[in-house]
Amino acid sequence: MIHSLSRLGTFAAFAMAFALAAPAVSAQSDDEKLELGREVFLERAEPACGLCHTLADAETDGGIGPILDDLQPSSEQVRLAVTLGVGPMQPYTELSEEEIEALAFYVATVTGGTVSEP
Repeated sequence: MIHSLSRLGTFAAFAMAFALAAPAVSAQSDDEKLELGREVFLERAEPACGLCHTLADAETDGGIGPILDDLQPSSEQVRLAVTLGVGPMQPYTELSEEEIEALAFYVATVTGGTVSEP
């Protein structure tokens, strides 16, 4: 019985330490997603998003698609536009799920749109 209580205490201490460390890990993860999303916006997506879209953070001045800073799309709206296409914009079928999620997170975050979990 005492041995079980000791193991429970060790587990509780480990769980608490993990919970306290989680916010720092999450912030680093967000920074990495922002960096990857910006890279997808500027370089990985073909054609590059900035050819059509204006986005201040990416310093692009596209004249075909909506001005994303004004539109302030949610991450879900970006995700759907990228995966399904919208209007003249074709879906980006060559992007990985990770790249799409990072792109959606990036655009929503830098424009002030709502960020939601996938």
